[in-house]
Amino acid sequence: AIKGKEFIEAARAAGVSRRGIIFRHILPNVIGPVAVYVTLTIPVVILAESFLSFLGLGVNEPLTSLGVLISDGAKMMEDKPWMLLIPAGVMSVALLCLNFIGDGLRDALDPKER
Repeated sequence: AIKGKEFIEAARAAGVSRRGIIFRHILPNVIGPVAVYVTLTIPVVILAESFLSFLGLGVNEPLTSLGVLISDGAKMMEDKPWMLLIPAGVMSVALLCLNFIGDGLRDALDPKER
């Protein structure tokens, strides 16, 4: 799709080598969307892993994750509510921060905005 764009054809017509086209034209237009996609996918993966661990389908007992901590905290909610609130708060803040980083990267690295 990007191979047939006008700026690629113009670079070819100007005699730029394939390596030059890749490093000067294609990579700057691809790195931004890839970085944004990765930073917006990480919260989805964290949430999925935590949900599976909460259900008991995630990591095994010697290891721990936010889902395991939230599950253990839910069992002890009446006696020790902080065991649920702290892991849930940490997960919420982490997901929110990663989403803000992804949005900021999208705004900063969008090639259409340049």
